[in-house]
Amino acid sequence: MLAAVQLLPASGAPFEDASTNSTVDESSGEEGERVETSPLPKTSNIFSMWETIIEPMKGHQKEFEEEFQGNVDYLFLNNYKRPSFPVKCPESNFTREACLLRLVQGLQAYTVLLKLVKKEYPNSLTLPEVSRLQQLMTLIKERMKNSKRVTVLTSSQEEQLLKELDNMDDFRRKMTAHSILHYLRIFLIDGKRSLCKWEMQRRRKTGTNGAYFGCQSL
Repeated sequence: MLAAVQLLPASGAPFEDASTNSTVDESSGEEGERVETSPLPKTSNIFSMWETIIEPMKGHQKEFEEEFQGNVDYLFLNNYKRPSFPVKCPESNFTREACLLRLVQGLQAYTVLLKLVKKEYPNSLTLPEVSRLQQLMTLIKERMKNSKRVTVLTSSQEEQLLKELDNMDDFRRKMTAHSILHYLRIFLIDGKRSLCKWEMQRRRKTGTNGAYFGCQSL
């Protein structure tokens, strides 16, 4: 639909290195990596950063309802999910590396889409700071075996990603802006859950009991 979206995989379509015979059983990001018996500091930093982004977004539904005063149901945003919205990692048949790659590229797309949200709602309390998303992307890439596979969007690709969103009336533009926030929060929650799954498997293999830092509520 949009040229820039071609950088993002379609729902259910695996990356090149996605395993088709195994489930998410990788315990580390590097082959031969020595398994530690305690949480890695940079992983804790990932979860801390994740929470600083997700936490203020919890108020998005309330913000939406206060704006429309019951005239538009929050679930109406499901009608404004667009093909340009990145999709989460599948529950199985995806390697850890492929999932991390999808998370980074998905967050890249959302940093562009947030420009529309900022334009429509510059004072929104639930609008995440793009700088924090960029910091989260950096932390995720540090967990990858080959972060060079991440493809950076060019300025022309960013323009293409936003082009369709410019040709809307006021109501559709507002709904799309709210929909971006709604699905970004879902994307972040699902991404954190996926990484937690691998890190908790790592702890079980080392015989470390207890919930992993930042994953207690998952």
